[in-house]
Amino acid sequence: MNRQNLTTLLQNHPYPGRGIVLGRSADNQKAVIAYFIMGRSENSRNRIFEQTEDGIRTKAFDESKMTDPSLIIYHPVRKVEHTIVVTNGDQTDTIRDGLLAGKSYLEALRTRCYEPDGPNYTPRISGVLNQDGSFCLSILKSADGDPSCNHRYFYEYDTPLSGEGRFIHTYQENLDPLPSFEGEPRRISIDAPNAQTFAAQIWENLNAENKVSLYVSYVDLATGKQDTVIYNKHS
Repeated sequence: MNRQNLTTLLQNHPYPGRGIVLGRSADNQKAVIAYFIMGRSENSRNRIFEQTEDGIRTKAFDESKMTDPSLIIYHPVRKVEHTIVVTNGDQTDTIRDGLLAGKSYLEALRTRCYEPDGPNYTPRISGVLNQDGSFCLSILKSADGDPSCNHRYFYEYDTPLSGEGRFIHTYQENLDPLPSFEGEPRRISIDAPNAQTFAAQIWENLNAENKVSLYVSYVDLATGKQDTVIYNKHS
């Protein structure tokens, strides 16, 4: 399977929803993390990323316009000792709490399912980046929109290749209702030398109307130091 171009994937998809990229820099010295959110409703678009002590959280840009915080206000990124967890919902905390209790991320996610937002039943996508740069991705989704059955898929990458990442997002197509992502996480190229360049590449190619916020971090594998960039449509 050939590596795909992330720029092209984003340009051809006006609404992938929420997306996670995990991988390795071209110089093989840094782990790469990216997470973005998009929105079609005013409530979804009324958000920003705010840095926290252990990662980031979503926050209403205009509190007076926030109509329903459920499912859209959460901590997308949290660091648990030397492990970084990134997800599209409050399962970030489920994974964090599981790791702190000595459980695996799989055990933690087996207690969760897709989001209760029918008829879309948005899948829960999650990533776990380990200290050595190995990582895991997962998706919890309904059975083709049927909420009576929950499917859990887990993907593990023990030795990521330099200049390569995996990209998973919530929606396969921009339809109504929104169909869940299908197949394995997309194999993509990562040629940006730093977080600033990679963030600019992603942000410039997300749909201008639907994009909301973006987080990118390059993690030095030798020192653990993070170089982090945050973009918010509302500044």
